[in-house]
Amino acid sequence: MTSSTVRLTVGQALVRFLAQQHTERDGVEHRLFAGCFGIFGHGNVAGVGQALLEAELGAPDSLRYYLARNEQGMVHASVAFARMHNRLRTFACTASIGPGSTNMVTGAALATVNRLPVLLLPSDVFATRVAHPVLQELESTTGGDVSVNDVFRPVSRFFDRVSRPEQLPSALLGAMRVLTDPVETGAVTLALPQDVQAEAYDWPVGLFATRVWQVPRPTPDTAALARAIDLVRSAQRPLLVVGGGVIYSEATEALRAFATATGIPVAETQAGKGSLPYDHPLALGAVGSTGTAAANAVAREADLVIGVGTRYSDFTTASRTAFQDPDVRFVNLNVARFDAAKHAGVALVADARAALEALAEALAGWSVEPAYRERASRLAAAWDETVERAYRLGHQPLPAQSEVIGVVNDVSDARDVVVCAAGSMPGELHKLWRTRDPKGYHVEYGYSCMGYEIAGGLGVRMACPDRDVFVMVGDGSYLMMAQELVTAVQEHLKIIVVLVQNHGFASIGALSEQLGSQRFGTSYRYRNPSTGRLDGDVLPVDLAANAASLGVHVVRANGVRELRTALVEAKQGDRPVLVHVETDPLVGAPSSESWWDVPVAEVASLESTLAARTTYEAHKADQRHYL
Repeated sequence: MTSSTVRLTVGQALVRFLAQQHTERDGVEHRLFAGCFGIFGHGNVAGVGQALLEAELGAPDSLRYYLARNEQGMVHASVAFARMHNRLRTFACTASIGPGSTNMVTGAALATVNRLPVLLLPSDVFATRVAHPVLQELESTTGGDVSVNDVFRPVSRFFDRVSRPEQLPSALLGAMRVLTDPVETGAVTLALPQDVQAEAYDWPVGLFATRVWQVPRPTPDTAALARAIDLVRSAQRPLLVVGGGVIYSEATEALRAFATATGIPVAETQAGKGSLPYDHPLALGAVGSTGTAAANAVAREADLVIGVGTRYSDFTTASRTAFQDPDVRFVNLNVARFDAAKHAGVALVADARAALEALAEALAGWSVEPAYRERASRLAAAWDETVERAYRLGHQPLPAQSEVIGVVNDVSDARDVVVCAAGSMPGELHKLWRTRDPKGYHVEYGYSCMGYEIAGGLGVRMACPDRDVFVMVGDGSYLMMAQELVTAVQEHLKIIVVLVQNHGFASIGALSEQLGSQRFGTSYRYRNPSTGRLDGDVLPVDLAANAASLGVHVVRANGVRELRTALVEAKQGDRPVLVHVETDPLVGAPSSESWWDVPVAEVASLESTLAARTTYEAHKADQRHYL
């Protein structure tokens, strides 16, 4: 070893490198990695695990280790943390070979779909192959270099396998490039063979120098901006559809100023909800399949849609039935050219904040007609009255889910965060939650992954310890993955979990009924000896007792009054709490007056299916290509 090199194992070099990575935007610098989640087994215990131990003992503030309970859960927590930090910070995640690593694949898919950064470090089998097949190794007859970690390739934005120490620097630099790129970001996977992790090498000291990765704000092309301005000035009924890019680029103030000055009403996607506070006079709320009647009414008549930071998912466009003006045009402000070009729109490839500011400057003095502005405000106010009724429904003997949402909204402070991901709750939250802060609404709906909620809530709390975090989770999603409650207890991380018990899959049950499948396979019931079907009595599952066994404080709330009392007390405390409440799954939220394309069987012997097919074909007639 010379003075210009340092001898470390691959695992030690990896940990030392990660601790020195930073991001910078608008002159503000952040440490990229807040720490490393991990579950150890053979494959990483003597490599990355040993390196994390040395770091903890020798430099405890460099890369803190967090013990997770489920590999998928630790990826979800990392993604939630990254989302709260607008993609400028994240975690690394290490797992053992075989099932430990492949457990992270679902989390990788979620991160990549949502374009949120996370670094995955799955352990791999011996690069030297001297002892193979080792425990948990997949032997492929088609190639000796194939391992189970190859399943990460299609769900990762960047994948590399470090089979020699010399490969580590280029792999790390490639990984950082993608993690810090707002267009390319997502899951980044570096597969690490277990023997290579423990192998020593003389590394150049420059590898461990502090690196700052700048996150730029690209500005719109002049010619494209001119075309967009012409379209806006000629529009009579323009609509802003805002997505997650508005929040990630910290463009909410620019959006508010632009909407107020021009009078263009604003509709929000799931990821974009919170871009405007709910009580802004031009805030129409959610748009699309889970949208508000206000936003969807304006969307149907819009002659120009200005998409800002949205990828136009099928829920946003109501499966391409939302925008019904025959001559509707699109202007798309997006940092990703792929999304900016959708629906044959005028593409403003730029940072959302930079593009909104450029549009505002060019359109200074221009506004929609007063009547159009006033109509949007009337529709928004009418929908808020609908929300108020849904919050105070007074349904008996069990409350409706909308009432539970109302209680949580009432009790939460403006900066508190609601977390959800799957089931019927995200759709109802999208249309009913009154957002007051750009970071107050955290619903993962790009992948809508059951089991995300509690792990995601953990990551949110780690990102913002000064905010209370309300995790809304149904019994079905709770049963998928609740283990990170233990991590919350271990790390003294206060999250408030509202567990809604309705004895089945409420969302898919309602969808099944709508599609003529009679809620088949969606209820938690005993098998009935007389019918042979799962239509017997309700199962005696006690999820509150299960949560208590994991170490959290549990409160059983009987109705909305007890729920309110329990949540007020939980906010005053400093420990993880789970509040269990039963609801009636057959009481739906107010209608979105919209549609979602889920095909119905074209031929069937069931009358319910045939009727649903007739309705489906009627909606299909409204679908458009937006060319």
